[in-house]
Amino acid sequence: MPKGFSSRAASDQRSSKGHKPQTAMDAETVQQQWLSQFSELEDPRGAQGIEHPFLSIVLIAILATIGGANGWEDIETYAESHSQWLDTFLFLPNGVPHADTYRRVFERCEPQSLERCFRNWVAQLVQSTGAQVIPIDGKTLKGSYDRNSSQSALHVVSAWASEHRLLLGQVKVESKTNEIKAIPALLELLDISGCVITIDAMGTQHEIARQIVAKGADYVLCLKANHPPLWAQVNTWFEKALSNDFADIKHTHDQRVEAGHHRREHRQVWAVPLSQMGPLHEIGQWRGLRTLVLVKRVRHLWNKTTEEVMFYLSSLPCDAARLGRVIRAHWGIENQLHWVLDVTFGEDASRIRSGHAPENMCLLRRLAIGVLNQETSNKRSLRHKTKQAAMSPDYMIKVLAAALPE
Repeated sequence: MPKGFSSRAASDQRSSKGHKPQTAMDAETVQQQWLSQFSELEDPRGAQGIEHPFLSIVLIAILATIGGANGWEDIETYAESHSQWLDTFLFLPNGVPHADTYRRVFERCEPQSLERCFRNWVAQLVQSTGAQVIPIDGKTLKGSYDRNSSQSALHVVSAWASEHRLLLGQVKVESKTNEIKAIPALLELLDISGCVITIDAMGTQHEIARQIVAKGADYVLCLKANHPPLWAQVNTWFEKALSNDFADIKHTHDQRVEAGHHRREHRQVWAVPLSQMGPLHEIGQWRGLRTLVLVKRVRHLWNKTTEEVMFYLSSLPCDAARLGRVIRAHWGIENQLHWVLDVTFGEDASRIRSGHAPENMCLLRRLAIGVLNQETSNKRSLRHKTKQAAMSPDYMIKVLAAALPE
């Protein structure tokens, strides 16, 4: 049994607290399986002065983060509030750790090691990513900036499984570089065969398109003015085609109208095979390119109307309806991950900034979102799920059980 596990007769202790024996056994299985997910983590502390087992500290931090904790004091408060329950399956010879203990451990713990445990869990949970859309996008943790030590804010690039609503992996963008170098490293970590990768304009690069195709995936890449000659040619071509209503041009068209949140959006998609476009700037550099796409969005808000035109490069066939769905799915990483991180988990407001702690807590928050998304019996918001998980050990067990491989 890995270090940090409790060998006590958990069923007897739970029975004395009013729990049903069968529920206790089920809970014990879930708890032990979750502990085993992180059993390969190496304790970064020295041999002297250790009062709390490493795995106990890690699992408490994970549970507290699932419950909405966004700092060391929050984790300590969660542990103190559930100390009796935690003591039934974790080895806590000196009680629950204090806030500074969590801080010191996560400052020293190697993010790559925690990331490997995370990816192993994802690999067990998602046996095959299938033909789903995987948006890739970056996010800056604004609160991790430290002026006194000249430390820039942490920026990470994440891959999001749109169907499973689950983070597949993330890579830190090193200081004085940008996402162009981080995206290939992230793609190298993932099994993306059969999937469709969507990336914003920053990642619209020849080498990235080549890497995606080489790994057996397709791409939809946003084309903006960071490729001036190609963008200008595509913009001019589509303007002319629209003015002639695409007369004598092979193409597909799709349109949707969606309403909600006090707005109404009319979205039109035109897809044109590459062969219809004529000569384009360095077009041969885009490996696998088959289709160019125009998306026009008209949003009617309560006080104004806005219009947006976007272009995309894709290795997918010329099917406007499918391409429209793929492009729409890209916003899942913004709405289901980045927005939740800031609004529900307060990531931008977090002042964790020393050592490896920002990157480690960044990963724990994303793990928490993925875990909560797997529990589908509660149809309420993710914010409500975090609160219920924080207050109810029974619901926390239910969340953890839903996120374990079958």
